[in-house]
Amino acid sequence: MSNFIYKDGELHAEGVSLLEIAKQHNTPCYVYSKKAIETKYLEFISAFNSENNLLCYAVKANSNISILNILANMGSGFDIVSSGELFRVLKAGGDPSKVVFSGVGKRVDEMKFALEKNIKCFNVESKSELVKLNMVAESMEVLAPVSLRVNPDVDAKTHPYIATGLKENKFGISFELAKDTFEQAAKMSNINLIGIDCHIGSQISELSPFQDALQKLLDLINELTQSGIQLKHVDIGGGLGITYKDEKPPTPNQYVTAITNITSKHDLEIIIEPGRSIIGNAGVLLTEVEYLNQNSFKNFAVVDAAMNDLIRPSLYDGWHEIKRVIKDSKVKEKIYDIVGPICETGDFVGKDRTLPLTEGDLLAIFSAGAYGFSMSSNYNSRPRAAEILVDGIETYEIRGRETLEDLINGESLF
Repeated sequence: MSNFIYKDGELHAEGVSLLEIAKQHNTPCYVYSKKAIETKYLEFISAFNSENNLLCYAVKANSNISILNILANMGSGFDIVSSGELFRVLKAGGDPSKVVFSGVGKRVDEMKFALEKNIKCFNVESKSELVKLNMVAESMEVLAPVSLRVNPDVDAKTHPYIATGLKENKFGISFELAKDTFEQAAKMSNINLIGIDCHIGSQISELSPFQDALQKLLDLINELTQSGIQLKHVDIGGGLGITYKDEKPPTPNQYVTAITNITSKHDLEIIIEPGRSIIGNAGVLLTEVEYLNQNSFKNFAVVDAAMNDLIRPSLYDGWHEIKRVIKDSKVKEKIYDIVGPICETGDFVGKDRTLPLTEGDLLAIFSAGAYGFSMSSNYNSRPRAAEILVDGIETYEIRGRETLEDLINGESLF
């Protein structure tokens, strides 16, 4: 989080005071560092020792079109899971020939939209999807570029809700059925079989799960080659973790090096799909302390951000560092639960945090760039937060705060 630092006791994003951003745009609001995004993207790209690779940013992590535009301008590809995400990528200036379409439940209309836009490939996750895609492509008189997602049954050692590479998970074709499915795909009239794909989970802090999954894919590729099926790329997916608290995940360089060391003897394009590891630590959520409340057991700091703004703590028991924007305080530290105004006990952004707080204090919730706004909602009819991009000493409102009228847009009385 080196792009979020204290200067003269006041927390800044690059060259801009977060206090000034809060005064101008109110709270809660998300603030992103353009430099942090660009730096992390380049860390991945510079680690590759050949040009036969493609980074496809996972749009689900943060889908704001300004964020996507920054990455598109740097040459990034994109990993999408819906037609809505493809629409965003195109609006942001993304190249559809660098788009891979993942997800277990692609609809016919989504398949058609992606085929019309000539995306790089579909990451097909089941035999049923393969059959449907072939029918759709046949009706459009086109070939559908396909990479089959294989479930390697590898433990990513992460939260069970974001583990996606075990045999009990809903994702991908089971490893035991993969070879047969590839052979079936190769015989389909409107399928152009070009790759193999896996994605074993998210917020992974070790290299070994990636290495184990990739080795299984390469072993399968060797079998397929012997059967006369030649693939052009291997997609290892995403999942590289970040530091929220005390995790020590591999660096992008270590991650890419571990992959390329294994694939060096294969003439294959390497595709990776990082999301969180690019945008996660490039963003903070600003929130104001509305009330300090104490009962016989706990101290509570009620802030104006809630689980509808940042659901990770409630959904995954995710930990986010929380700091005062103004560093110094004459107030005595206490242990607080930092909670929101929503009518659920699960509405919190941090528990048992030692902070010197007064009502009206501005707080920054760190590591909020990924799965923050993109998972936000209007629960309790709360307008969603503004999003601000900082570029040096300049700030840009890249999403305006929703209004009360926005809450009922599209609704009508019968």
